[in-house]
Amino acid sequence: MDIRSKMTDAFRTAQGGLFSAVEKADVGSAYQELERRGVALMGWADPFMPDRSLPDFIEQAWLDAVRQDAAPHYTAPIGDAELKQAIAKKLQAQNGLTVDPERNILITPGSDSGLYFAILPFVHPGDEVLIPCPSYPNNFLDVRIMGGTPVPVQLRPETGYQLDLAAMEAAVTPRTRMVVLTHPNNPTTTVYDRASLEGLADFVIRHDLVLVVDQAFEDFTFGNEMLSPAALPGMFERTVTVFSFSKGMGLSGLRVGYIVCDDRIMDAMYANAVAVIGATSTSAQRAMLAALARPEFMQQFADAYDRRRKRAFEVLNSIPGVSMQMPQSGFLCWVDVSALGSSADVAAYLLEQAGVSVNDGVNYGPGGEGHLRIVLGVYRDDEKVFAALDRIRGALTRLADSRH
Repeated sequence: MDIRSKMTDAFRTAQGGLFSAVEKADVGSAYQELERRGVALMGWADPFMPDRSLPDFIEQAWLDAVRQDAAPHYTAPIGDAELKQAIAKKLQAQNGLTVDPERNILITPGSDSGLYFAILPFVHPGDEVLIPCPSYPNNFLDVRIMGGTPVPVQLRPETGYQLDLAAMEAAVTPRTRMVVLTHPNNPTTTVYDRASLEGLADFVIRHDLVLVVDQAFEDFTFGNEMLSPAALPGMFERTVTVFSFSKGMGLSGLRVGYIVCDDRIMDAMYANAVAVIGATSTSAQRAMLAALARPEFMQQFADAYDRRRKRAFEVLNSIPGVSMQMPQSGFLCWVDVSALGSSADVAAYLLEQAGVSVNDGVNYGPGGEGHLRIVLGVYRDDEKVFAALDRIRGALTRLADSRH
């Protein structure tokens, strides 16, 4: 019996690494094997991985919480009330959002489950969802799992990957229900400017759509204005925003994220949270409360990422046939290697010749072929990252020379 023939299309065609090689870093066990071989893992977006990123005061708060009688028990699936109050203060200060912590915030076991849950209430089989891309692969995958149709709207490097509202207008059909936006963008690092986001807000309202925004990389934008679409006039009632503690605070292993939206949406989410996402770790939520109380520790990440993006810009743009724009946010860089061959071939070449694992841009949708996503946020020591960049330069320079 072919049991997979009984699965939905999204699962039947999926490959998890048990029967074939899978390039994606977060699928299967091949990536962990590369780490054991000493390969520099510059394809996994986990701050300072595999080195320590946990400040002592957060560790102590986490250990104290583990020792409490409540630690092995559930919190409510909607989240710890005190943590939601602290998040509401952060939303007011950082995002310009005034919310009721008991009506507008849902704690989730990480932002990936939060993203899935944010999309789930609105997508019926056959619905179309516009996704500006290159974009985070789960934006496409989640929609497919739900039976919807992801509709890529390709962004252009010559505009700095800002939103192409004319292309979005051209992509709208009577089946269009939603726009899913990763802001700042993963993988291009684009921080969408005010003109793009105000144009998007007008577009969403005119076509009576829902907007889902993943703001996992919102914390480090190096002077670029970070505007939350939900804070724009008329947008809170039709926007579901997903936030993460993983990228900004380097606490990805604790698995805590949160969703923010209008209470008419949140009421239905509260009703279904236990069935879809369950309760987030009780002790991890208490650790996050400590992190929010003393966010100044995040400066260590900001300083490191700023140094690394500038070094990557210098090093990678010095390679014949290779180019990249200055990263606008976070700890990624998006590198055009199309002059050297397919991105899959170049990524494989770097693994073999430089001992560095990077992401093939083809995984990020249309516009991704011919590009690499390189994660600069790995390792606590800058010099390890700089050494890997130098190995990349050496290997790709040899590749470029061999083509002339």
